[in-house]
Amino acid sequence: MPKPRRAEPTSSFQSPSGSHRAKVVRAHGLWYEVKPVEDHRAGATIIATMKGQLKKQKRRTDIVAVGDWVWITDLPDNEAVIEVVEPRTSALIRTARHTRDTEQVILANPDQVLFTFAITNPEPHTRMLDRFIILAEMQEIPVHIAVNKIELATSRQIEEVFGIYRDLYPLHFVSAHTGEGIGALRQVLQGKTTAVAGPSGVGKSTLLNAIDPQHRRDTGDISDATGKGRHTTIGSRLFEIDDDTWVADTPGMRALAMHAVDPTMLDHYFIEFRPFLGECYYQDCTHVHEPSCAVKEAVESGHIAPERYASYVSLRAGEELTQENP
Repeated sequence: MPKPRRAEPTSSFQSPSGSHRAKVVRAHGLWYEVKPVEDHRAGATIIATMKGQLKKQKRRTDIVAVGDWVWITDLPDNEAVIEVVEPRTSALIRTARHTRDTEQVILANPDQVLFTFAITNPEPHTRMLDRFIILAEMQEIPVHIAVNKIELATSRQIEEVFGIYRDLYPLHFVSAHTGEGIGALRQVLQGKTTAVAGPSGVGKSTLLNAIDPQHRRDTGDISDATGKGRHTTIGSRLFEIDDDTWVADTPGMRALAMHAVDPTMLDHYFIEFRPFLGECYYQDCTHVHEPSCAVKEAVESGHIAPERYASYVSLRAGEELTQENP
């Protein structure tokens, strides 16, 4: 059953007296931009800080994050204080690279994530995409994949790189430059809260500018010397591009720490493995070196793409991928 898109007040949640509901659209340290529900002015936001009692809470994750529904009390000069944060229905989270104890909320309450890669400039690395997908699968967030800059490659070249995902996740082939595929992608976003994520330089902000011209976002270039993206988004920012339709432009991710992934659950996060799990001769099969492995047999029979299996094996071996070291 899909998770509810919004956390509406329930009998277990009591809104503070005299406050009103708002959505956190941007974070600046201890300051937050929030958009009140009842304020329908385009882009109208209020600067808010956390109530003292909230700051005292001990958590391993962000107390307030972009995408949170909060209840605020107005202050003079278009400012407010955040009284309460509603329970999150979901969250796109990554764990700090050198610790298991600290989480960073990329976006609270997403309905789906749109992982965006370019077919070229910078060169796409599907093993990085696999790690992004694992991040979403761990948190049970539906995945969409956008392939941008398709005007720079042939259909055959695009299929050779991204065809392995065609039967796994919805694929969207788009060009922020020519506008191809933008209308169809806009329909996929309608009525949902979507995190747009991916490595730097693939054109996420340019793509969102094409989808939502009303809110212009800064865009970056590709370094001619390295071919790597120049990071332009410094923190997640949430835009309401239509009624009840929110899109988060997230920072370009240069690396994902995979130490938070339970090795015994890794095979479950590769969705094409699932029909074959439990069919191996050994109950605790790692699908790497054991004989009579149903997953390896599925690779040999063509039911699992060799590229995806190789990605699984590298992760199982404890390898980590960064944009600088693909």
